[in-house]
Amino acid sequence: MIHPALALLEFSSIATGIEAGDAMVKRAPVARIQAGTVQPGHYLVMVTGMVADVEEAVNAGRETGQAALCDLVFLPNVHPEVVAGLAGGRRPVSPEALGIIETRTVAAAIHAADAGLKGAEVALVQLRLADGLGGKGLALFTGTVADVEAAVEIGTGRAAGQLVRQVVIPQLHPEMIENVARPGRFGEPFDWAF
Repeated sequence: MIHPALALLEFSSIATGIEAGDAMVKRAPVARIQAGTVQPGHYLVMVTGMVADVEEAVNAGRETGQAALCDLVFLPNVHPEVVAGLAGGRRPVSPEALGIIETRTVAAAIHAADAGLKGAEVALVQLRLADGLGGKGLALFTGTVADVEAAVEIGTGRAAGQLVRQVVIPQLHPEMIENVARPGRFGEPFDWAF
């Protein structure tokens, strides 16, 4: 991985989020900043770069936006599959097991995904964040039942009070595997023949 650290701050105020993002990049020479709005009217600021620079940027974001800060995650050595998941990458679901961690915030889902990947021999099927989820986050793992159970347990421990629900499904039905592999929105056109 090119940049060893990643941080994401989630704000309930868009104006405060923009102000905090500006303070973050003014204080530290981060390698990259990605910021914008998500449902339900939150503002996300993600930075990557060297560990010390990202940590200093996080401190600036906290100081500037503390009243509107919903959640944050700082990962000094982010797992490469989390980066791929943030970029929209998907992996196939193993028929052995699917693990799901559902969180109230985007930051908690990213933290849970990173912890689960580092703690067990699993793959990240997908990382779904905020839009189309009412602001929630989803981390989906696949692998053997024992490894998925371990990843979900470790990941939920890092969700830090933001956990909605966690589930491990052994031997997911093939038709549900197909559904999980899709983007996930119900409104896609049906191609059923009656």
